[in-house]
Amino acid sequence: MAHVLVIGGGVGGLATALLTARHGHTVELFERDTRAPGTALDRDFFGWHRPGVPQATQPHALLGAARTLLRDELPDVYAEMLRLGARERHELDWFDVRPPAQPGDESLVMLLARRIVLESALATALRGEPGAVLRHGEPVTGLLTDPGSDPVRVTGVATQHGSYPGDLVVDAGGRRGGVERWLAAAGCRPPVVERHRTGLAYFCRWYRLPDGMEEGPRRPWTVTGGAFAGCAVFPADNRVFAVMLFVHTRDGTRAALRDPEVFERAARAFPPGAAWLDLGAEPLSGVLATAGLDNRWSAPVDERGPVVAGLVPVGDAITHTNPTLGQGTSLALWAALRVARTVHREPGSVRFAADHHAWAVRTLKPWFDFQVVADGAIGERFATRVARSGTAREVAALFDCALEDPEVMRARARVRHLAEPPERAYADPAIRARVARWLEARPDYVPNAVGPDRAQWEKLTAG
Repeated sequence: MAHVLVIGGGVGGLATALLTARHGHTVELFERDTRAPGTALDRDFFGWHRPGVPQATQPHALLGAARTLLRDELPDVYAEMLRLGARERHELDWFDVRPPAQPGDESLVMLLARRIVLESALATALRGEPGAVLRHGEPVTGLLTDPGSDPVRVTGVATQHGSYPGDLVVDAGGRRGGVERWLAAAGCRPPVVERHRTGLAYFCRWYRLPDGMEEGPRRPWTVTGGAFAGCAVFPADNRVFAVMLFVHTRDGTRAALRDPEVFERAARAFPPGAAWLDLGAEPLSGVLATAGLDNRWSAPVDERGPVVAGLVPVGDAITHTNPTLGQGTSLALWAALRVARTVHREPGSVRFAADHHAWAVRTLKPWFDFQVVADGAIGERFATRVARSGTAREVAALFDCALEDPEVMRARARVRHLAEPPERAYADPAIRARVARWLEARPDYVPNAVGPDRAQWEKLTAG
C-alpha cells in the first residue's frame, strides 16, 4: 500500500485521490481553497470566486472517453452526476432515426453538465473514503526532497502547518500550481515545455431554458464558424446552457463582445445562437471572457531522462489544451486512473517516473498534437479571413458531410470522443469515398460560409 499526496483539488486532483483510495492506498489532498464543491450548483457555479481555477465558469464537455471511465470505474460518481441533473446525448441522435448500432457506438455518448456537477459528485464520493484525508485551506508551499539525489527525488510536501511525507506526490495543481518553481529551487533540471499559441479569444454567457422546457433544439449543429468568427452552444444540466463566441485576439471587434447586448446580437447571427436564444431563455450571467489560451505540453523528462522522481503530473500539469475540442477533462481522468493503477510499483523510483512519462507520450500526446493542428487551421483562418481550399477544404467537407451521412458521422464521433485517432478513422477508404462523393455533388461548396459576412459583423458589433 502506498501513501499518495495530491496537490490541487480540481477535477484531476479529486479524481486521482478518489481512484487511488479505491485501489487500496491512502491519500491526502491539499487544496488552497478553504471549501470543497457542494450540491448547491448554481450558488457554487456563479457565486464562488475561484482565482486558481479561471476556467471554472467556462463551458466544459464531458466526452465519451470521460463518461466511459466514470461509468466503469466510478459508477457512484456517474449516478450522482445524473441525479444532480447531468444529461446524456448520443452523437448519432443527430439523425431522425438512429442508424443501426455497431460495436463501439456505446462510447459515443456525451455527458451534458457544467464542471461543478462533476466536481460536486467527485467531492461527495471522496468525503466517504476512509483512506482519504482532505486538507482544504492548506495549500502546499514547497516540496520535501532527498538531498543529493540525481535526479531530484521528491519525498513529500510542506505547508504552513507542517511537513507531510509520502511515497508519491501527484501534481494536480494546474498550469499555475507552482510545482515547477519549487522543483527549480530544489535544483531540478527544467521540464521540456512545448507551447503553441492559439490566437483565439472566447466570450460566453450562461442561460436557462424557460420553465417546462427540458431540452433545447436538436438542430442546427451546435458549433459553426465563418472566416473570422465562430459560435457554439453548450447544453448542460438543469436546463442551463452556454452560448459562446470566439474570434481572433487581434480582431478589432473583440472588446465590444463583452457588452451583453452586442454579444446577443452577434450570437443570433449564427444558426445555433439564434435557435437557442430565440427560445426565450433567461440570462444567468454577464459575458465571461477568456483569452491568452495556448496548448502546452510539459514533459518532466529531458535527454538525460526524468528530471524528477517521486512526483508525477496529471491534468493541466501535463497538458492543457484550447477547449475547442473539449479534451481536457477526459485526458485528466485518464491520467488519474493511470496513477491509481500503477502507484504500487515503486512510486518513488526513477523507473516509475520514466514509465509514467512514456505512458503520457503514448496516450495523451497524440491528442495534444491533434488539438495543435486543429487550432492552427482555425487561427490561420481567423487571422487571414480566407476561406479554406485544397486539403483544408476536404477536411471541412468531412465535418459537413457527417451531418448528412451516418457512417461519416460515426467516424467523426469516434475521433471527437477520443475512441479512435483521426489518422485511422479518417483514413478509412470507405469514409474517404463517401466524403469525395459528397464533394463531387457540390462543386461550389465553400467551407465555413455560415454566419455574417464582415460588413454585417462590423455593424452587429458596433457600439
